[in-house]
Amino acid sequence: MRENADIKIVGKNVILIPYEAKHVEKYHKWMSDPELLKLTASEPLTIDQEYEMQETWRNDEDKCTFLVLNKDVYERTKDEIEALIGDTNLFLNQDYFLPGSDDENPHQDLNNETIIAEAEIMIAEPEARGKGFGKEAILLMLKYGQSELGVQEFVSKIGYDNITSQHLFAKLQFEEQSRSDVFQEIAFKRTVDVAWVKWLNNEVSAYEIEDYVR
Repeated sequence: MRENADIKIVGKNVILIPYEAKHVEKYHKWMSDPELLKLTASEPLTIDQEYEMQETWRNDEDKCTFLVLNKDVYERTKDEIEALIGDTNLFLNQDYFLPGSDDENPHQDLNNETIIAEAEIMIAEPEARGKGFGKEAILLMLKYGQSELGVQEFVSKIGYDNITSQHLFAKLQFEEQSRSDVFQEIAFKRTVDVAWVKWLNNEVSAYEIEDYVR
């Protein structure tokens, strides 16, 4: 998404930055891991395909992605590649069905009166897991989506085996909507309302949007 191509979001322990070509090699290495492919329901890509995918993330207006930096590592080294630990994504107003739903129509307002975003978070570096980085990163992304992109409803589709992400989104006050044994997924939803925005703002201890300097 071009809207976030020139900014970064600085939190307490993480920094969210745009996905650049210089990051592709490390990202591709992550996504060569069968465990990560399974947890993220992704297909393996060649390095050339990964560069093409990076371009779509930058240019497509319905996709918003940030890479996640360990803030402490980055401030010590000034090396984005070393500090990279994962990514977080929003897919805006996609034609999607809630798994297990009987709806015949995609869960989307065809007149775009309601902005719906599917949210994802991945902490790829094993040593960075279980330290709260994922929760902070997705909180920053949800706040950005709500306050800057006008998202009115968030959804997330999480695999049956991904217990960690299921617990995380429950803590984010997402509610389970349906299950699909075919896709082995659980669909969670969070409507953006006044009470939840207040809760979100209280949860985000630091949030600064700054220019991203290449």
